[in-house]
Amino acid sequence: MTIAIKVLLADDHTLVRQSLAQVLNQVSSLIVVAEARTADEAIAAALKHQPDIAVLDIDMPGVAAFDAAATIVARCPKTRVLFLSAFTHDRYIESALRCGAMGYVTKNEPPERFLRAIRAVAAGQTYFSAEVASRLVIDADGVHLGAEVKGRLGLLTAREFEVLRYIAKGMSKKEIAATMHLSVKTVENHASSVMSRLEIHDRVELARFAIREGLVEA
Repeated sequence: MTIAIKVLLADDHTLVRQSLAQVLNQVSSLIVVAEARTADEAIAAALKHQPDIAVLDIDMPGVAAFDAAATIVARCPKTRVLFLSAFTHDRYIESALRCGAMGYVTKNEPPERFLRAIRAVAAGQTYFSAEVASRLVIDADGVHLGAEVKGRLGLLTAREFEVLRYIAKGMSKKEIAATMHLSVKTVENHASSVMSRLEIHDRVELARFAIREGLVEA
C-alpha cells in the first residue's frame, strides 16, 4: 500500500489555500494534513504534523516566509519546502535557494504541474517553473542564479530586503518590529541602511520603488 504524501499548505488567501487543498485531496497519493494563514502558523503546523512537503506562499503576514522556511528545514529534517508564489523577482528566487527550498512554482501554473512539483520535491528532486528555471544554473555547486542579482536591490541584505517590503506595504516601524520579532531600534537601523543604499530618503518614494520592482502589489 502506497503511503500518501503529507502536505502543509500556507497561504494567507483563504480561497487560494482551500482551492489548492481541494485539488490535492482529490489525489489518492496526497493528503493535506494542515493549513496555515501566516508564516508563524506554518512553522507551528510543520513542527506539529511533520509533513513531507511544506508549500509556502511568499507574501504572508508574520515572520518572513524565507525565515519560516529556514526554520522548518532546520527543525523538521524530513520536511521539504516548495514555494508557490505570484512573484518571480530574482531576489526572491535567491532567497528561496538560500533557505533550503527545493522548488519554486509560479501561481500561473496549471494544477497538473503543481502536482508534478509536489511529487518531484517529495522524491528528493528539485522542481522550478520554466520562468524560474530559465534563470538558474545547476552544476557541481548545486542550484543557483546564473548571474548576480542586478540593480540596486542586490545591495540589500536579506533583512533589509524584508524591511523594504514591509515599509512598502505601509507598515509602521513598530508593526515591522513585531512581525519580524526584532526591536524597533533594529528596524530603524535597517530602514536607514535601506534608504542609504538605495539613495531614496522618502517612504513614499521607497514604496513606489518597491512596487516598480515587483516586490509588492500596487
